[in-house]
Amino acid sequence: MSNYYTDHPEIGFHLNHPLMKRIVELKERNYADRDKFDEAPVNYDDAIENYKQLLEITGDITANIIGPNSESVDQEGPHLENGRMLYASKTKENLQATRQAGLWGVSMPRQYDGLNIPITIFSMLSEMMGMADSGFQNIWSLQSCIDTLYEFGSEEQKEKYIPRVSAGETMSMDLTEPDAGSDLQSVMLKATQDKDGTWRLNGVKRFITNGDSDIHLVLARSEAGTKDGRGLSMFIYDKHDGGVTVRHIENKLGIHGSPTCELVFKNAKAELCGDRRMGLIKYVMSLMNGARLGIAAQSVGLSQEAYNEAVSYAKARAQFGKNIITFPAVYDMLSRMKAKLDAGRAILYQTSRYVDIYKTLEDISKERKLSPEERNEMKTYHRLADALTPLSKGMASEYANQNAYDCISVHGGSGFIMEYKCQRLYRDARIFSIYEGTTQLQVVAAIRFITNGTYLDIIQELLQGEISDELKPYRERIAHCVELYRRAIEKVKAGTNQEQHDYLGRRLYDMTGEIIMSLLLINDASKAPELFAKSARLYTRLTEEHVVGHTAFIESFDITDLDDCKFVSVTEA
Repeated sequence: MSNYYTDHPEIGFHLNHPLMKRIVELKERNYADRDKFDEAPVNYDDAIENYKQLLEITGDITANIIGPNSESVDQEGPHLENGRMLYASKTKENLQATRQAGLWGVSMPRQYDGLNIPITIFSMLSEMMGMADSGFQNIWSLQSCIDTLYEFGSEEQKEKYIPRVSAGETMSMDLTEPDAGSDLQSVMLKATQDKDGTWRLNGVKRFITNGDSDIHLVLARSEAGTKDGRGLSMFIYDKHDGGVTVRHIENKLGIHGSPTCELVFKNAKAELCGDRRMGLIKYVMSLMNGARLGIAAQSVGLSQEAYNEAVSYAKARAQFGKNIITFPAVYDMLSRMKAKLDAGRAILYQTSRYVDIYKTLEDISKERKLSPEERNEMKTYHRLADALTPLSKGMASEYANQNAYDCISVHGGSGFIMEYKCQRLYRDARIFSIYEGTTQLQVVAAIRFITNGTYLDIIQELLQGEISDELKPYRERIAHCVELYRRAIEKVKAGTNQEQHDYLGRRLYDMTGEIIMSLLLINDASKAPELFAKSARLYTRLTEEHVVGHTAFIESFDITDLDDCKFVSVTEA
């Protein structure tokens, strides 16, 4: 019987990272729960064993229930009936299976019926969900919205809502509107208070993933007369209270099992979450960073499934008397798919580990005063997590699209036929580089870390680690790429035209991601050459090829070259 965890040892490899000991120590508060909860670990080895059991259970469910249900879900999709969204029948089976297995509220403390797992483990579960069905992964992974409620909600709100999510109730984050997509400062859903202090929400939300969920986090304008982000607050809406109907379910290209809804709020009762006016400035940023890490995991999962499908077909398909996997043109595609997959996974889990440490220290700081060393540790990992999150989301989502595309190419004409899974993977992947911030917005988020030297510091540290002798020549090649990268950064920084900076930013972003992922992959390959050595060698060559090309483009670039790229003038636009 297939199991998405045990069948892919590359996932389990990341349980052995040296930072895991620090993560578990912080998350378990030196194993303080062992006297309160029977299921709590008593030491590090016990915690890792618990994680492995959870991963195996998830690997079984994803491979043998959610995965086999995915085609039916894709064909049926959700339904709209009397202002309510109804899941596809097989989605209901998936929900029941994950609830019975206790896979909800897993990141929450045990006092709220959670499993207290680190974000790194949650990313592993999320990856397997994405491998099985990206649409269902959306529904399941939105439980991570509870992290924001846990971080910023009152104790009363935590006790009221978190156990419900741990029992399997669903969540959504209601941010975008017809006139406010990427520009969330333009949100106009109105939040007003009754005389008794009760908050009411009125307006429309659009493109809301899992929009008819049980518990919603809603961004709304609480300050009358404002028009920017400073007038927005975050609210909790409970579906049991009524006041919200589903006006429309979008007919999408892919992720059909994930309902994308247009919602109408009519005097919907809600609770303020956290402080007024901090909805966009603080709370949405927390939500979005968590969601972006979730999309990175979703992307890696789909990349894995695209690679699996391509390899399986290439082994079985014969042309000219040979299986096509023996053709250089085919194994070139397959090797690039695997290299991108392993590179995306490397940065996903490095980012997850950084988030784990700083988030857990932040949580501990609410219980006691941190030591100076702990405060420095929290600041360091916060900065690292903020820097790597836009790289993880952007690079992994672009690779998922490329791998899904190549999966179809390996299938040839069959890949264009609807009965093959690769066409669904291709349709599903397309949204990954769009929602929760397009790749272009990930470039905007990353560019300050490029120009202020944060990424160069990360790269220099990665260049110093111990690696195997076999891989040292490959790291030397990346070290040469770093010098080209420095030159490209200095060339861009020397320019005074902001339009030029914006235009060249994507090339700097791609170089940054590829250099960091090359070094991460080289480190992984040194520890597990049987899993990663081939990918590390190939990905290094691909990075070298791209960095040389991007540097040549940037160094030869002149401000007048922008005129060749413009189709309309400012006045025409």
